[in-house]
Amino acid sequence: MEAVLSDVVAPEDLLKFEKKYNSELAKGAVSKETKFEYAWCLIRSKYSQDIKKGIVLLEGLYSLSCGDHQSLSCCWIAPAGSWSPELELVQKASKDDSRDFLFYLAVANYRLKEYEKALKYIRILLKNEPGNKQALEMEKLIDKALKKDGLVGMAIVGGIGLGVAGLAGLIGLAVSKGAAKS
Repeated sequence: MEAVLSDVVAPEDLLKFEKKYNSELAKGAVSKETKFEYAWCLIRSKYSQDIKKGIVLLEGLYSLSCGDHQSLSCCWIAPAGSWSPELELVQKASKDDSRDFLFYLAVANYRLKEYEKALKYIRILLKNEPGNKQALEMEKLIDKALKKDGLVGMAIVGGIGLGVAGLAGLIGLAVSKGAAKS
């Protein structure tokens, strides 16, 4: 899992998929596969702006795979009595796509240190696939990062508090020495 989170795209791969994406865009329509490949490269970039652009593409793909642009937890729900072999194939593809989109949205947000968002995406995935080992491992890593982030935040606040108290003590000492000389 650490390899997935730390993998950095080769610049030539990013350029290759960016060209493919822009070429299709210029023709009027970008295929789902091209959009996903480009997003996958972007979220593996070392630049946060690229990762953010990848997130936008993945969120769009996820919304389209669900057929619902309002909710990020909309997938895997079929209308009652609407089964057909064709619908089952579409739903399976949509479910597989959604799993990938959610997982990589979690990865991208983790890389940006947006742990709450990463956790939201991975939990949507786990709600639908509770036994998904990769998602369970990712959830543990996100929880660990959240705890570490919280401890660092508390240490910073504590350090600032000590600094302010020390400064107040020095000012008090200087004032009392100044008053004693008078």
